[in-house]
Amino acid sequence: MTASITTRLPAAALAIALASAFTALPVAAQSADKEKCFGVAAAGKNDCAAGAGTTCAGTSKTEHQANAWSYVPKGSCMKTVSKTSPTGFGQTMAFKDMMKKG
Repeated sequence: MTASITTRLPAAALAIALASAFTALPVAAQSADKEKCFGVAAAGKNDCAAGAGTTCAGTSKTEHQANAWSYVPKGSCMKTVSKTSPTGFGQTMAFKDMMKKG
């Protein structure tokens, strides 16, 4: 005997809800030991925030783009080299690109 749609649908919804809940757990754990670091991502390799004309992850247009960030181990951002940063190292907030004129 085959199960009807009315019995399969709730089971499928429950399975999706449980899978979604467990998928989100590693992100929360990752955030605890990582920090956002602006100006250190390779072009197209940022984790998010890449400014006007971009959508998010993987959309940075240039190396070490000042308004694009990547997750790095907590405490290492301001020790990571950035060719565009005024300090020469990554920043915990977006900054004005020192390589651009104007």
